[in-house]
Amino acid sequence: MVTLAVRVLRAAVLPLALIGLTALAGVVLGRVYAGNLLTWLVIGAAAGSVLVSVAARRLPSWLVAPVSVAAMAGWTLWSLRLAATRAELPGGLLEVSADAARNGIPRLLTAMIPVEPTPDTVLVPVVAAWLAGLTGAEVALRTGRVLLGYLPAAGLYAAALYVVGPNAEPAVGSTVVFVAVAALGLATPTRTAAGGGDPSAELTPGVRAAVRLRLATSAALGVALVVGLVALLGPIVAGQVDGRPVDPRRYVEPPQVQTLDENPLIRISGWALHPEQKLLDVSTERPDAPPAGPPPEADPAADTARSVRIRLAVLSDYDGVTWRVGATYRNAGRILPAAAVARDSTVRTVRQQISVAELSGRLLPAVATPREVSGARVAYDPASGTLIRPEGLTPGLRYAVTSAEERPDQNLLASANVPAGEEVARVLRVADGVPDPMRRLATQLAEENGAPFARASAIEQFLAEHYRVVADAPSGHAYPNLGFFLFGPRNGGGKEGTSEQFAAAFAVLGRLSGLPTRVVVGFRTSGQGPVLAGDACAWPEVLFDGLGWVPFDPLPRPDNEPRPVEEDFRPTPEDPPPSEAPAPTAEPSASPEPAAAADAPPGNDGVSTPVLVAGGSGGLLLVVGALLLTLLAMRRSLTRSRLVRGDPGQRIAGAWREVTDALRLAGRAVGDDLAATEVAGHARQTLADARLARSGNDTVGDPGAVAPSGDTAAADPPGPAVDELAALLNQVGFAPGAATPDQAARAAEVATAYVTTLRSARPWWRRLLWSVHPTPLRRARRSPR
Repeated sequence: MVTLAVRVLRAAVLPLALIGLTALAGVVLGRVYAGNLLTWLVIGAAAGSVLVSVAARRLPSWLVAPVSVAAMAGWTLWSLRLAATRAELPGGLLEVSADAARNGIPRLLTAMIPVEPTPDTVLVPVVAAWLAGLTGAEVALRTGRVLLGYLPAAGLYAAALYVVGPNAEPAVGSTVVFVAVAALGLATPTRTAAGGGDPSAELTPGVRAAVRLRLATSAALGVALVVGLVALLGPIVAGQVDGRPVDPRRYVEPPQVQTLDENPLIRISGWALHPEQKLLDVSTERPDAPPAGPPPEADPAADTARSVRIRLAVLSDYDGVTWRVGATYRNAGRILPAAAVARDSTVRTVRQQISVAELSGRLLPAVATPREVSGARVAYDPASGTLIRPEGLTPGLRYAVTSAEERPDQNLLASANVPAGEEVARVLRVADGVPDPMRRLATQLAEENGAPFARASAIEQFLAEHYRVVADAPSGHAYPNLGFFLFGPRNGGGKEGTSEQFAAAFAVLGRLSGLPTRVVVGFRTSGQGPVLAGDACAWPEVLFDGLGWVPFDPLPRPDNEPRPVEEDFRPTPEDPPPSEAPAPTAEPSASPEPAAAADAPPGNDGVSTPVLVAGGSGGLLLVVGALLLTLLAMRRSLTRSRLVRGDPGQRIAGAWREVTDALRLAGRAVGDDLAATEVAGHARQTLADARLARSGNDTVGDPGAVAPSGDTAAADPPGPAVDELAALLNQVGFAPGAATPDQAARAAEVATAYVTTLRSARPWWRRLLWSVHPTPLRRARRSPR
């Protein structure tokens, strides 16, 4: 009886060792999972696969695999159903299993740590554990090659370590247990022959001695090989003990979003044009909120007590053209990683039931900051606290969100500082190409308000008092759009916009003032009932030390009439225009004449007629001369301001206006509907016609005339140069901020050469009127700057 028990125990050691080695892979992998469900599922797969092989040991080897695979299918389906039930995922078992089979590996490698045990994150470990146990048991138990049978379990264990990577503490304890269990299985003798005993007992003594010598030699060589490998690889392995493991997640691309979701700020204007469109249905509960009451007047964010800000996206990156989310989304389960709470803020729990109506895209609306999501598979970006549904939003989708809403201590805002350094460099970055008026406005607001909160409040108040909200304002928040919004003429579409321009202008002015800012797109509602497109809005937020992100509202109040910007901001020109200098010197030149006439000798009854005619003619000539000098100075000032002042893009546009004005003065004006290349062709033809007409006239005594051929024309062919200027203008139009000072200088050179050449091809009397013609001045005054 004792012998039978010993035999049973000895026979059970190896199967138990195989189960333990395979199950340890689940223990290691379970360290990055939430809860212990995955560990138990892997242990069950390891035990089931080995026990099936033990039970089917007497069956033919070709029959064991189908039986074991059928058992694996049953265990796997049960595991997926259990995981789906605990994760509260919608859909039937077949739908959940098909989705897990399609996306198991990528979702496992892109899931957020800790990984929630869902069907797609448990399928691969469970199947891998079952196959490893089946292969190891068949090799070790059926053929007696124990060491070879350990390889599947060892490979699974190594794969688990690789998947965990640097996301958990080193698995020293489980590795020691793995080695001990493997040694125990090797130390226990196995019997593969039915008769048992020494297989060499029936051999002759000579043959038996030769066999034992060969076995001893092989064992010695094996020991020497192992010792050599340990001596060779030991230092290398020891040197990697303190190294950081490679994270396989960096090789797998996480879920991506489309342009519409990367920059949802551009959707504000479209929603504003259809304010009655139903986007969501929302039901909000605040379990720990205080009794409702009027908000304190000193609280700039107190409107959240009466309304709910549902956040859609947080935009932290701005390149001067587009605000972007710039998020890295990781697949997440119901429980999201807890974000660090600001030191001087209180947290209130907000629970919402949200049903999607006509909202499209992948961004999932929620109150900041979500902590738990059920009813939808989500991916999460911890840096911004935004959610997406990788499959996209569909009408009728229902999900529940539990959020931790932070409320900063308003009493500390006035004295709060803002952080600086590499941690907030992303939300302090100002892209190149900021318009000078915008930079001067930010400087003026910062100089008048020293504290960070005072600066932010000043920007908020400036925008709310001087600008108007309109629903049909075009979308756009690049530097030129914001410059026109802030400083454009009110009767030409300037100084009005949607919340897109208000939030973007606040964020840019804030960064120019040294404030870490970002733009948030979302919805402001009562928290109950339908959410319409008219509820969509964008608002800026500023980061304060100890208080976190604080929202601001730069939108004007409905009953406020905007004040002129010039009342609070008067940009000072860099240099006074040259046209201001001749004006005071031209008028006094005519004043001495009447004074001299007043000193006539007494006794004269009056001034003679010739004297009156001469004096009147002289005065008229002086007035005409002063007028011509003034026009000449103003024309030269206009040309100088176009070709010399401003950024390179403005100077290239000014050079182009010089060419079009020259065509108008030559009687060959072009329409505004022509492209730049078409205007360049028209300019070449105009110059050719002028030269041809000039060559048919008598040019003797007119050195300014230009022949259609000759050295002058060969030295300065203006046609290709005008094409070059047209190319520079197109570059400014399609790539704002990309022009260089050298290109602006080249544009001025081309424009000057063309205007000079075209003027010299005109008759002498037209050349005299060219420089004092007022048409370019009238057009410059009508066109917006």
